[in-house]
Amino acid sequence: MNPAYTLAPKINQGEKELKLYNAPPSPFGRKVRVCLAETGLSGELELEAAIGTPLDASGMPTDHNPLGKIPCLVLDDGHALYDSRVITRYLNALAGGALYPEEDGLWATLTLEATADGILDAAVLMVYERRCRPEEIVSDTWLDGQWAKVSRALDAIENEWMDHLETKIDMGSIAVGVALGYLDFRHPERNWRHGRKRLAEWESDFAKRPSMATTLPE
Repeated sequence: MNPAYTLAPKINQGEKELKLYNAPPSPFGRKVRVCLAETGLSGELELEAAIGTPLDASGMPTDHNPLGKIPCLVLDDGHALYDSRVITRYLNALAGGALYPEEDGLWATLTLEATADGILDAAVLMVYERRCRPEEIVSDTWLDGQWAKVSRALDAIENEWMDHLETKIDMGSIAVGVALGYLDFRHPERNWRHGRKRLAEWESDFAKRPSMATTLPE
């Protein structure tokens, strides 16, 4: 193992040694911020603004993440972690949190988180389709195809995952809450709540958690 990627040893000792590159509208960045709040690490990191698109990464931390994506967590030795699932698992371990079960339930948590992240992947691609292409070549077929992924995933959560959501606070439930919030933020006209009463009721309650209420996208 590269020793540069071990847990930072001096967290919570007064000096902010970790730097998080993020932008307030980023749903993947919001996942990290909710994780920070839920594990008690908010305020322990230095926040650095970053913004960009697939067509212009000049404002992104490409020196730390060659993919030009956020969130990106830079450790005290200059090495970086990226992909929100890598960062949240690192922070949970750093805090000794319980957002990822040690053994029992881990694979369910990871699968639910991956499902929510897949919703976000599709929803973000829909935004980029309109933002990064000239209007005359925007593909409605592409947009509908991406939404079909979102819709299937939401149906699966409504039909198969509600017992998990209603009994656990983990990175799976956090990721779902963030994904639903992003759908409201960027795609309200799609009305994800239609036909998903139990999920809609859960989201209404989960959104009141302080970690969610204080990280609403701008």
